[in-house]
Amino acid sequence: MSVREAIWGEKAKAIEESLEEVDEDLFRYIRDFAYEEVLARPGLDLKTRELLAITALIALGSPKELATHLEGALRVGAKEEEVREAIIQSALFLGFPRALAAMKLFHKVLRSRGSSDPGEG
Repeated sequence: MSVREAIWGEKAKAIEESLEEVDEDLFRYIRDFAYEEVLARPGLDLKTRELLAITALIALGSPKELATHLEGALRVGAKEEEVREAIIQSALFLGFPRALAAMKLFHKVLRSRGSSDPGEG
């Protein structure tokens, strides 16, 4: 299974089509370099890489991409509690407004996945 499939799950085809529609060359760089080269490197497991991606995307203020990686973290083995803690930790360095927005987005992701209690770990 490719790194993209592991993170994107059933949304992989739609995400790829959306990225390719924006620009074919940029899509290839994202697909080949970002996902299949950098994210596939040894040294950190995919769950850790996704938790790092979450904090970086909170810092950048990129909610669409953040939602993708919140879901991706859960798909590759992060527990809800681990994702919540990464978001809470980000408040210290990135500010409470960004962490609050990320937590709200995470709750939305959890609801879309059928979680009955977005606050449970």
